[in-house]
Amino acid sequence: MRLLASRFLRTFQVRGQQQQLLIVNPRVLKYCIMSSEETKAQEAKPGTDTIFGKILRKEIPCSFIHEDEKCVAFHDVNPQAPVHFLVIPRKPIAMLSDVAPSDSELLGHMMVIAAKVAKSLGLEDGYRLVINNGKDGCQSVYHLHMHILGKRQMHWPPG
Repeated sequence: MRLLASRFLRTFQVRGQQQQLLIVNPRVLKYCIMSSEETKAQEAKPGTDTIFGKILRKEIPCSFIHEDEKCVAFHDVNPQAPVHFLVIPRKPIAMLSDVAPSDSELLGHMMVIAAKVAKSLGLEDGYRLVINNGKDGCQSVYHLHMHILGKRQMHWPPG
């Protein structure tokens, strides 16, 4: 069985990440891509300490491209576009589904900061703003955050 599996399992690189391609039926080349981000999202648990909490507490060094009393912005360590940064609130909100009406001002502020930082990074031709929510939304870190991606042509549909 192991020999058979090894004959149909292929490894390749996508955007700098190692991916595996499993050919389920070699005659018609049906396949399943096992993404490391999808795996992280399936295994992530809300209510646990996150890397973003550690960054905010300065337990992990990070160079902020924006910092104020409500949120911070910094470049993604695994960029999916030539420009890829995150905006995260200082308030520990696990996911978008958990926001309260009292968080409206904070969410608006984060959007304004995303636009301000995008402009400062030369994203005048446009950018994509993404919030992953929950495991089916591929959220792998349970601290609300926005991804802002630019300097390349985005495609539709995104997922």
